[in-house]
Amino acid sequence: MKKIIDLIEAEVVKAFEGADVDTKFAKVSLSNRPDLCEYQCNGAMAAAKQYRKAPIMIANAVVEKLQESECFAEVTAVNPGFINMKVSPVFLSNYLNGMQEDERLGCDKVEQPQTIVIDYGGPNVAKPLHVGHLRSAIIGESVKRISKFMGHNVIGDVHLGDWGLQLGLIITELQLRKPELVYYDVNFEGEYPEEAPFTISELEEIYPTASGKSKVDEAYKEAALKATHELQQGRRGYRALLQHILNVSVTDLKKNYANLNVSFDLWKGESDAQAYIPAMVERLKAEGFAYESEGALVVDVKEETDTKEIPPCMILKSDGASLYTTTDLATLVQREEDFNPDEVLYIVDKRQEMHFVQVFRCAKKTGIVKDTTELKFLGFGTMNGKDGKPFKTRDGGVMRLETLIADINEQMYQKIMERGEQSEEEARATAKIVGLSAVKYGDLSNQASKDYIFDIDRFTSSEGDTGPYILYTIARIKSILRKYEELKGGIHSLVIGQATNDGEKALMLELTKFNAMMENACAEHAPHKVCAFIYDLANAFNKFYHDTKIMGEEDEQRQASYIALLVLTKKVLENCIDVLGFEAPERM
Repeated sequence: MKKIIDLIEAEVVKAFEGADVDTKFAKVSLSNRPDLCEYQCNGAMAAAKQYRKAPIMIANAVVEKLQESECFAEVTAVNPGFINMKVSPVFLSNYLNGMQEDERLGCDKVEQPQTIVIDYGGPNVAKPLHVGHLRSAIIGESVKRISKFMGHNVIGDVHLGDWGLQLGLIITELQLRKPELVYYDVNFEGEYPEEAPFTISELEEIYPTASGKSKVDEAYKEAALKATHELQQGRRGYRALLQHILNVSVTDLKKNYANLNVSFDLWKGESDAQAYIPAMVERLKAEGFAYESEGALVVDVKEETDTKEIPPCMILKSDGASLYTTTDLATLVQREEDFNPDEVLYIVDKRQEMHFVQVFRCAKKTGIVKDTTELKFLGFGTMNGKDGKPFKTRDGGVMRLETLIADINEQMYQKIMERGEQSEEEARATAKIVGLSAVKYGDLSNQASKDYIFDIDRFTSSEGDTGPYILYTIARIKSILRKYEELKGGIHSLVIGQATNDGEKALMLELTKFNAMMENACAEHAPHKVCAFIYDLANAFNKFYHDTKIMGEEDEQRQASYIALLVLTKKVLENCIDVLGFEAPERM
């Protein structure tokens, strides 16, 4: 279904042709003065120089032709040469009925779907998720959902941190506690136990303990480094322990991500890329891309156009050990083999930008990815507390993600119980849904690259630009639709009529922006644009609701038109919150 602005512009193009003016000047935009008009064209002023005419003369000629169009209720030329347009109620209602009849609400899928791998999440195994993992998970999930909605083939990869010193530390500490475990017997040749020798709680305690010891005990740290090396060299017992660590960690991570309504198509990590490293390194050396510098193996990635120093991309350290760059490059080798993606998008803290500049340039220069493969970095800002510093617990520690979610759910539960309209069980269920909207909308309504203040009190408010406000709006619509169904029957074959007041027309105009907004949000990987749209839409609906007696309307045809408009509004809002990664309760 064509965007409404494209339909309007097509009419303006015809008018420019009819006035013998080049159609390149017929660009239409949303009005920046909604008090004066709904759409505008400023092309007459740009055309004035070419045609050596006053802009108002050109504008008047175009407006004269536009009077013939059924799209407009009013078209005027305003000095010095603006063309102001208001769409006709008939044109508008016809467009909305077309949206209503379309299962995708007028939003066409992309003509050329791409295969997109999105790398987001990035937790380390054996460690609990904390608030620092929140933004990557929430933004990545929404970007994935928006891209899928628009028809792309999207693969979400959690990309676990499961290959490094933290594993050696765990192996070392576990041996001290349970030296009898068969994994430490180098002569053991049998099958290792299927059940892990630790629970997730034990595992999450082992790592910080081991990390603390390594900072004060040099011999302990050396033992951990040795264990890490032996693991990476393929020691059988240690590889079995790694598998246990992965199984226990991933099970817990899946549970915690599910509480955020976040899921992944792939649960791969740094360890999966290791098999690709030797061949990759040998090729880079053989083809002359990689060379030794101060004992390390590097690839130059600087370009003549650089305005700042871009260091070489280090492939191997002087001791032959790999780095994050090595693993990320090898992961790209794997992704090329497995998926042949058109785009790989990394959603990571913006402070890692230089790392990805190096990795992307190296991957392109060396042919690890095709020239046509887009490598993108979406760097997000910091989630801060009210003091403007990175969000912490009251005692200054890093807050676990499950603690944050539990705190917000409890706050929402107390607010719901104060109203006394729901049972305790229903209130708990509603609080969980609304609490998630508070967290996700609070984050996603900000442009990803910007830092923002995480204010629980504001995010959980049912007023203002918040998730609960959006859900309250949807719940209000659902309540009206239930009442109408109880009194009049079905709601799905109703027709949206012509707007009879300004509030109704304003709501209609907001709804028409849905397909253009989704297209734009997808192209720019910008969930905040979805948030901005539904906030404007919720405001338009609530103004219409307060100004209009929907259930008290005596004209049945007019009332049915209102209800049809509400059905469409609900559908659009629900589609939007779905791509943001949360849902609406039946009532609040």
